[in-house]
This record gives sequence, C-alpha cells and structure tokens, in this order.
Amino acid sequence: MKLMSNTYSTYTEFFDQKKDIRTLIFAGKGGLGKTTLSAATSIHFSNERITKTLVFSTDPQASLSDVFEKDVFGKGEIKLADNLYVTEIDADREIELYTQSVRQKIFDLYQLEEIPEEIEEYIESAKAEPAMHESATYDAMVSLVSRGDYKLYIFDMPPFGHGVRFVSTADVLDNWIHKITDMREKSEEYEEVAAKFTGKTKQDLAEDAIMGELTEIRDRLTFFSSMLKNEDQTGFFMILVPEKMAILDTERAITMFEQFGISISGIIVNQVYPPELLEDEDLSDFLKHKIEMQQTHLETIYKRFGDRVLAVIPMYDREPKGIELLSKVAKDLFMWEKPD
Repeated sequence: MKLMSNTYSTYTEFFDQKKDIRTLIFAGKGGLGKTTLSAATSIHFSNERITKTLVFSTDPQASLSDVFEKDVFGKGEIKLADNLYVTEIDADREIELYTQSVRQKIFDLYQLEEIPEEIEEYIESAKAEPAMHESATYDAMVSLVSRGDYKLYIFDMPPFGHGVRFVSTADVLDNWIHKITDMREKSEEYEEVAAKFTGKTKQDLAEDAIMGELTEIRDRLTFFSSMLKNEDQTGFFMILVPEKMAILDTERAITMFEQFGISISGIIVNQVYPPELLEDEDLSDFLKHKIEMQQTHLETIYKRFGDRVLAVIPMYDREPKGIELLSKVAKDLFMWEKPD
C-alpha cells in the first residue's frame, strides 16, 4: 500500500495548517494507547491553545476515568481544568432511555393500553445486542457535536471495524429508505391496506411515524459519516505500536476507511522503547532484543506509511495517568520532530 505524502510532517504542523479543525478522532486496536493520546491532546489544546475542549471515549473498554484518575463514568460533562471537559457515556443507561422512548412511541402511535407481550420480548432482547451499545455511544457523540458547546471535540473510537460499520450503515439505510419510499409511491394497495388497519387517512400515512423514525436514524448516521469525511474540520489519526500484527492491522484498517471516503490525517506510533537504552552495558537480553525488534518494525512503518507518521511516542517508566503525566505525553506528542 502506497500512501500519498502530507503537506505537514509532524503532529504540530498538522494543527498549525488546519485552522478550522473541530473534531479529532483516534482509532486503532485496543491496548495501543488511544485513550492516553486523546487525553494528552485534550490537555494541550485546553492549556496551550486556550481552546474549550471536550474529550469523549467511545470505547467501552477504554477509560478516561482511569487515565484522568477521576470517576466521570455516566456523570455527564465534567470540568477537569480550565477549558478541559470530559465525558464517559453509560451506554446501558442510554439504551434504557431509548427503549423507553420506543415504548412511548408505540403507545402514542397505536393508542394501546399495554405493549403486546411479543413486542415487549423483542424490545428486551434487542437491548442485549452489541449493536445497541454501539448505536447508543455514537448517538451521544452526534448529539454532543451537533450542540456546538465546545470548540474542539476529541473522540477515542472503539477498535477497528466499529466505525467502518457505522459509516457503511448510513449508506445502506439511505438506500433502503429510498427503496421503501419508491415502493409506497407505486403501491396504492399498500396505502389502502394500511389505512384500513390503522384507521388513518392517506394524508396521515404521508406523515408515517415509522418512516420518520428511520429517517431520523439515517440523518444521525449521515451526520457522523459526513463529519468523518470532512478533512478541513476533522483530524483522523491511527495509533499503532511497532509490532508486526499492529502494522498489518493498520494497513487493513486504512484500506477499509478509505473505501468509505475517509482519509487518514496521520499515524502516531506509540510505546517505543528509547534506542539509547542499547548503550547500557547492563541492559537485559530480553529488553535488548525487544528494542532491536521495535527498531526493525519502525523502519517498516516508515517504509510503508511514509510521512504519514506525525509522531513517535516513547514507552514510559510508568503508565501515564493524571494531568501531570499526561501533560508530559502531550509535550512529547507536540514537540516531536521527524528524524533526518
């Protein structure tokens, strides 16, 4: 895979040139440090660039509560410092609120005294579907951005595939709605049967609530898809570590995203052992081999991804947690310079 060159060579240069950036998205497999890097970036912008920033985790396995060392789960938008806000969605709670709204719409639409048992069973079973958690999370993401309360939104995405499926669903649902609309326009029998069943007039059917619901879902998906594809306002960064499988997974992910018109803004290589450690005569063989292996993989990364690499972040002697240590990560992230 050959990637085109950027007009910027570092993470800092990207933001110096992209003055209209509104949304940053960090993607990659689990355990690569997406949450740490998104948190570090939020600290930089809120502090150094005086930008009102919201950082938001869309990965149920990642934890902003953990990296910031403050319980923010399910508590809404919490202010951590000047210009710095964080939120961590409680997907289960959002799903419960959504299913309650579904029940209410059924009551309102069909004037029922109670939900039929088979429908209630379906609603309850749907709550357990993984896609429901995914949908609830992205709905919250779309809601946050569309409100426009912050100047910069930073999102830590779930592992590869989830975001791609979400984007592709928008296209599928759009086509589906168009087909349904065409069928309704061509089928007078459908309207006659539906009118007889519901007691509604043909004019009422034009305001069909189910179609309205589908359209609303489609619009939310389309908003998210359009946001990802807007290169002027959205930065989309892939995170990887210098390991063979991580490199292969990143190549596949970039190909998947590009198939849906999503361009990768840059790549950040994380958890790299400083090569200077090799100068230590007392260095263990294990660590020596680990560093040498990483350096080999780094050469591969530069060869395959070219100047898409915008930063290389070192492995720290302890896990970066709390604003003080995350500020150090931010400094390494924004002060990195491409080697000669």
